[in-house]
Amino acid sequence: QLQASGGGLVQAGGSLRLSCAASGRTFSRYVMGWFRQAPGKEREFVAVITWGGTSTYSETSMKGRITISRDNAKNTVDLQMNSLKPEDTAVYYCVAGFVLSTTPSTYPYWGQGTQVTVSS
Repeated sequence: QLQASGGGLVQAGGSLRLSCAASGRTFSRYVMGWFRQAPGKEREFVAVITWGGTSTYSETSMKGRITISRDNAKNTVDLQMNSLKPEDTAVYYCVAGFVLSTTPSTYPYWGQGTQVTVSS
C-alpha cells in the first residue's frame, strides 16, 4: 500500500514537498516514483528513482524544478517541487514497480493520489 501526502494549495512560485509512505511489503528493492494527472488529461510521468538511488526525470514536465529522493529504511519516497506553476496543478500519484519506466501501465502499485493546486 502506498500513501501519498503533502499536497495542497500554493501560489505560483511556491514549493511543496510530497511524501509517499509504503506499507504492507518491503519496497526498498522496487522502483518508486511519481506520476500526475491534470483534469481532462492523461497520466503523465514526473520522476522515478531506483532502489540504488538512480533518478530519472521527465524531460518535459517540471524539469529542473523537482528533486526525487527515497529512504529505503523508512520505505518512503519524496518529491520536492519548487517554482511551481499553475500548469502543475494535478493529482500526484505515488507508484512502485519492478522496472524503471515512464509508462504508467508498467507500475502495478499506485497510491491514492494527493491534490496539488497552484494558483496564479
